Amino acid sequence: MNRAFSPLLYTVLAAVLAVSSAAHAADDKKAPIKADPAKGEALYTNGDNARNIVACVSCHGAAGNSTITQNPKLSGQHEAYIAKQLLNFRTPDRNNPVMSPLAKALSDEDIHNVAAYLAAQAPKPGAAKNKDTIELGKHIWRGGIASKNVPACAGCHSPNGAGIPAQYPRLAGQHQDYTVAQLTNFRGGARTNSAQMTAIADRLSDKEIKAVADYIAGLK
Repeated sequence: MNRAFSPLLYTVLAAVLAVSSAAHAADDKKAPIKADPAKGEALYTNGDNARNIVACVSCHGAAGNSTITQNPKLSGQHEAYIAKQLLNFRTPDRNNPVMSPLAKALSDEDIHNVAAYLAAQAPKPGAAKNKDTIELGKHIWRGGIASKNVPACAGCHSPNGAGIPAQYPRLAGQHQDYTVAQLTNFRGGARTNSAQMTAIADRLSDKEIKAVADYIAGLK
């Protein structure tokens, strides 16, 4: 038999719901992580043996200026972009045999600290090397390829390759080998953490990828 709720029960239920709502609201409004570049520098330079985290400097160079052309230069890269990529390495969207295990070992705080440190470092310039493709690379960067519906790279990454903070990465001076590898990965499906770049890379030939990568290396 159904029984009517008493006023007291209504009061108790209302109180429980109010507390629950307040708790959810508090969770939704958690303060963002405040990055500590000094801690980021220590982790980047020394790693953390206790957590089996190797020093980032061993692959990405002092202050993020990698000298290994297969490994990206990270100095001066936008903080939000670095943090996003490290978080993506934890997922299938950017699976990498070296970076994925490292990213999973880092806490969210570690990631933001390292990103803040790298963003503050001065990048060293690169240089274009292939004079035979410099004009093609410049054309793709500045104007795109209309016949293939490829937009100008500069539209998102800025004319000088500085990018747009929190949206598009800095590319100026990046190693040719690294840029070629990433565009090829986007095209082939090995990297899937940007639908926009997957679509663009899919329209580029090997020659076009190499040309624009070489041009990017010379941007300052």
